[in-house]
Amino acid sequence: MQKITNNPSALRHLNKLRWLVLTTIFLMLILLPFIHLYQTFVAAHAYDLLLPNEKVIYNAMEWLTGPFVHDPEHDLDLVKGTTWSASLFGLKISDPLSVVSQMAASLSLYWPFILTGLIPVIVTVLLGRVFCGWICPATFIYELNDTLAAWMRRAGVPLGDKVYDKRIKYLILLAGLVLSMLLGSIMTAAIYPPAIIGRELYYAIAQGAFGSGAVFFILTILFDLLVARRGFCRYLCPGGALYSLLGRYRVLRIQRVVEDCNDCKKCNVVCEFGLDPLQDGFGQECNNCTACIAVCPTDALVFKVQMHDQAFQGPGHLGHAYRNKHAEEKSGG
Repeated sequence: MQKITNNPSALRHLNKLRWLVLTTIFLMLILLPFIHLYQTFVAAHAYDLLLPNEKVIYNAMEWLTGPFVHDPEHDLDLVKGTTWSASLFGLKISDPLSVVSQMAASLSLYWPFILTGLIPVIVTVLLGRVFCGWICPATFIYELNDTLAAWMRRAGVPLGDKVYDKRIKYLILLAGLVLSMLLGSIMTAAIYPPAIIGRELYYAIAQGAFGSGAVFFILTILFDLLVARRGFCRYLCPGGALYSLLGRYRVLRIQRVVEDCNDCKKCNVVCEFGLDPLQDGFGQECNNCTACIAVCPTDALVFKVQMHDQAFQGPGHLGHAYRNKHAEEKSGG
């Protein structure tokens, strides 16, 4: 077992970095459809025939990309796609759920596409569910939604906080793959928020209207607000189920340093997935988002390299329970 850093307080800033990454990815999903439109306009050589709003898009994209490319029709192909499947500077990367869903729908193995999921699989095995915590565009919206929910609770608005069996999402993953096999179509994409967001943003920007997926995604937001905190990710998301399975034996884990813990419970309160860091209960649901690290007042939560979570270590040594117990032992002795 190895602690990653000798300066745990530096880890507090990782949550800020995570939000920067989430914001950047979300903005890229908005930008890429505009770039696609711009490339289409350039290829058509029809600037004078464009509508006024299309000319605004053309001019804005020309101003934005002009300093970096000479041939926008081809040079801007370096970054394409969404978090479901993308091409980044020639490297093709796909969500593992898209890979297994395609295999199920086609009942075949297409190795060039299968290999596009290799990098996310390796990263998840090593680092855990970092896609869910650091990359997923739905996480960006769901966490803003959770902040809204916190404000509403402070205002006295009753919101749902039901708890369900987290294994439900594994049944949904299985059902989605079975339906994909039976229907010959990738059914999981219809209920997978990262795929929905990328698809709906493209529809809205490039085609001028949202599709039915936007309605489904709004329903997931309402489910989180009115039924269960972060409920869709915790109980229903097929991608979250797959990433949990892949990251079960991850190498990098957030763990509690019991000697520095004061049992304040802030880590438990901030965890949107209902985990129990105070009792050393992280498990395969942890996405290493570092929110618990950011709020810990004594820097008792750190990253460690180990294959399994620690068993419960007892109360924090800086907390009242531990101090009272040892005071009683000393007085009794």
